[in-house]
Amino acid sequence: MQGKLTEHISSLLLLCFVLSFNVSLNCAAGGTSGENPFSPKAYLIRYWNNKIYKVPRPQFLISKASPLSAAESASFAELASQNSLSAHLDRFCKSAKLFCFPDMSPSLEKHDENVNFASYSDQNFTNYGTDRAGGVDAFRNYSPGENVPVDTFRRYSRDSTGHGDRFTQYAPDGNVISQSFNTYGTGATGGDGQFTHYADNVNVPGLKFTSYSAEGNGRQQSFSTYSDNTNAGDEGFASYGKNGNGLVNSFVSYGNNSNVIGSDFSSYSEAGNGGSDNFTSYGFNGNVPENNFKNYGEGGNAITESFSSYRDQSNVGDDSFQSYAKKSNSAKVNFANYGQSFNEGTDKFTGYGKGSTGQEVGFKIYGVNNTFKDYAQKGTAFASYVNTSSNVVASLASHGKKVNRWVEPGKFFREAMLNTGIVMPMPDIRDKMPERSFLPRAIVSKLPFSSQKVDDVKQIFHAFENSSMERIINSALQECERAPSRGETKRCVGSAEDMIDFAVSVLGRSVEARTTENVNGSKTKITIGKITKINGGKVTESVSCHQSLYPYLLYYCHSVPKVRVYEADILDPNSKAKINHGVAICHLDTSSWSPTHGAFLSLGSGPGKIEVCHWIFENDLTWTVAD
Repeated sequence: MQGKLTEHISSLLLLCFVLSFNVSLNCAAGGTSGENPFSPKAYLIRYWNNKIYKVPRPQFLISKASPLSAAESASFAELASQNSLSAHLDRFCKSAKLFCFPDMSPSLEKHDENVNFASYSDQNFTNYGTDRAGGVDAFRNYSPGENVPVDTFRRYSRDSTGHGDRFTQYAPDGNVISQSFNTYGTGATGGDGQFTHYADNVNVPGLKFTSYSAEGNGRQQSFSTYSDNTNAGDEGFASYGKNGNGLVNSFVSYGNNSNVIGSDFSSYSEAGNGGSDNFTSYGFNGNVPENNFKNYGEGGNAITESFSSYRDQSNVGDDSFQSYAKKSNSAKVNFANYGQSFNEGTDKFTGYGKGSTGQEVGFKIYGVNNTFKDYAQKGTAFASYVNTSSNVVASLASHGKKVNRWVEPGKFFREAMLNTGIVMPMPDIRDKMPERSFLPRAIVSKLPFSSQKVDDVKQIFHAFENSSMERIINSALQECERAPSRGETKRCVGSAEDMIDFAVSVLGRSVEARTTENVNGSKTKITIGKITKINGGKVTESVSCHQSLYPYLLYYCHSVPKVRVYEADILDPNSKAKINHGVAICHLDTSSWSPTHGAFLSLGSGPGKIEVCHWIFENDLTWTVAD
């Protein structure tokens, strides 16, 4: 009896110890009694308490902690250490709240009658419409308003005759979209394809056309309002219309009002016969559009290419034409009103028309800052060719157009604007990145993150060659591995603990993380209310962290010397009611900034001559020494 009693008492003591330990951890974590003290969130809170001196924890940062349970975190950490996460990617992405492209659904192959798809999404079309004779397939409201739509069309309408395809409202209002058309309309005779309102109003489009209408005969393709009003994406046309006969392609309102769109045209209309391509209002009103034409129309016969109002009224912009219309016969290429940018861009022509016969190339009202190397001078005419930036500026001024109009109002402002009662525009400060969470340090520390191990990274996240995910991964790695600017210390962090460590290493343990409270006031006029000068308005150093697009929540953090940081109540200009509480940072030393930085385009002046202020956008943050 005595032994059993002793054993029972020992068990009770052990249970009390465990319960006491759990309660202690919960208290230290600041959680509720139902919160698992071993969860990534609880660990993050304890880490903050141990690393940072007596500063309130920012809830917006704590909310980005991994939602994984303690058991899930341990399980995925073990899979990561075994290089086995790839086989469990779907479960990993859903459980950890990551940004991943879904695996494609089964392919749709055959149909007998005309089809009208409405509100369709995430499909893989393979051998769809093959050998069709006549008929029309229409896609309306395809993948509308989705966060990460992924659609592929392979061998669609192949060898068809007189078949029509209609794409209306294709993937509009999406976030990160991935659409690819491979060997679409290959070998088709007659018929037409119409893309209307394709990928408009999206963030980060990834659009690829490979061997589209290749070896076709008399087929027409038109692109109207293609990727208008989009942000920071890439579009590629490879072997489009290759070996085609009498193909007619038109691009109208392509990439207009878009921001930093890159388009690549490789072997477009290569070896084509009697085709016609028209670019009208292409890249109009864009910001820094980049277009590369390589071997476009090479070996073609009697093809006609016309560029009208191309990159007109855009900001900067860079185009390169390499071996365009090379070894062609009787090609006609006309550039009219090309590259009339508000701020000087660059155009490079290398081997343009080389080895061609009977070609006619005309440049009329062409932009500035152009380089011609190894150009086929015979058959080339220049009329009203603008070759100085002053002419462009004068021409724009004569039409009442401002050179700096391309920077969003309120995106940059002077320090004097931060005064109570001032009315000013606020830019769109909304976070347009896919919603993601940090990974626990125990997992992220086991994942490869370098260009030297990029193949391993792509294998984990199923980033296939030429896919949108591959481009996203490569872009993030390049930015994170870029050499720091003069006086800058930088680091990319994939866990909140790593961000805390970086901020503390730069500023010390008495630090505070600040961000703008919400997005109210975005894209409207606001009134500045009460102003608070952080650190008494002294010139200080801060650590700013900006999101990068990556499967898990990744921040690019860097030290920012010689700044002043402010907090300000943001008021409705009519009711004077408080609608937001903003954080603004003013950079006092801009001497190392590029002369073409948007701040100088917006405010005038140049590097080192003025200070530049901006708001901290949603889900970005700046760290300062605590008051």
